Amino acid sequence: MCFKLNILFLLLKLVKIIPISSIQKNKNINLIVEGIKDKKGSDITIIDFDKILNSPCSFFIICSANSLTQINAISTSIEKILFEKMNLKLWKDEGKNTNWRLLDYFDIVIHIFHKETRQKYKLEELWGDGKTINY
Repeated sequence: MCFKLNILFLLLKLVKIIPISSIQKNKNINLIVEGIKDKKGSDITIIDFDKILNSPCSFFIICSANSLTQINAISTSIEKILFEKMNLKLWKDEGKNTNWRLLDYFDIVIHIFHKETRQKYKLEELWGDGKTINY
């Protein structure tokens, strides 16, 4: 019986059905922040939703950029670093070539804003129930 459970666990892990542990999330968050900083993204904020019931994900990572080119560069940097170091593939990518780019990694959602757009939508205030960490 124990042998069968071990095989089942390994199979689930291979198909990536098992949720990512908080340690893994923190490693992913550090890599995302590294990808943002590599392309000179600014005002990095992390909102932790782990303790909030019915939240859209576990973490929001929000940052600012000065241009569409920089928004796209930050996005590419994050995608590249997460794939190369963690073999994580992007689940959803919204807002290409706009002032608000969203990268969805299912439990971590990254918002890359043009500075003025970020001031307009104020996501940090909208999701004020989460624990906020500024970098």
